[in-house]
Amino acid sequence: MEPPLPTLLEPRDVPLGGPRAMTVRRTLPHKRIRTVGAWCFVDHYGPDSTPMVVPPHPHIGLQTVSWLLAGEVEHRDSVGSLARVRPGELNIMTAGHGITHSEYSVCDGPLHGVQLWVALPGTERDRPPAFAHHPELPGHEQVRVLVGRFDGLTSPAQVYSPLVGAQVSGRMEVAIEPDFEYAVLAVTGDALVNGYPVPHGALQYLGWGQDRLMLDTGVALVLGGQPLAEDLLMWWNFVGRTHDEIVEAREQYARHDRRFGPVAGDDRPFLPAPAMPNVRLRPRPGR
Repeated sequence: MEPPLPTLLEPRDVPLGGPRAMTVRRTLPHKRIRTVGAWCFVDHYGPDSTPMVVPPHPHIGLQTVSWLLAGEVEHRDSVGSLARVRPGELNIMTAGHGITHSEYSVCDGPLHGVQLWVALPGTERDRPPAFAHHPELPGHEQVRVLVGRFDGLTSPAQVYSPLVGAQVSGRMEVAIEPDFEYAVLAVTGDALVNGYPVPHGALQYLGWGQDRLMLDTGVALVLGGQPLAEDLLMWWNFVGRTHDEIVEAREQYARHDRRFGPVAGDDRPFLPAPAMPNVRLRPRPGR
């Protein structure tokens, strides 16, 4: 299969939790490129003084990756986790068969960060839910590795498909995996990625088949992985494979089935699930 042409993905503004909530800039999924490896969702927010208020809500079939550049966010979930994530630290939550969690900013200053989702492969998507907090990650002055291996450094975070995520800055040239597809998010300021100009907030998709990544950037996020060979069905906070699977998860969440248990220490009402559409949902190719 020939790789897609390099494509610039411009962000779209999305309110996080309602019309008066924090606004995020979403670049993935995009109508032109739906996934980068198993990365299936990219939200960039801030710097913003608007508080993050995300009441208890569900997930299935994915991992969430939370990364901050400024501020502090408290995470709670239905497996009993309580953790605060700060700049340079990583929260990674594996929803698997099903989890409920909440997130609230707990800082006085501005909040700036990235929220990412990873689609779990078919063999792992029903695994038990779990959460991990990593206060330290491998890196140097220009690189911090969130997941996978990059620039000779390997993250301790557990993922379930060939994947990489790294924060980078400055001018650099790095060897990359030719069988991975890559994209670079310009987090602070504009960037130059393999000769392509990338405006602030945009995601430059690069395809696969390359062995070098050349960067001249402020802070940017490199995302990559082996092209996803599975069809995905993404609806609301669920990553599944079939319409019936999504319907079942929504109904179980609505009736507070034990699959989506209470969030320890958070007695706020669960975020209501939206109504299902009047047509059957259809999975789309990950690639």
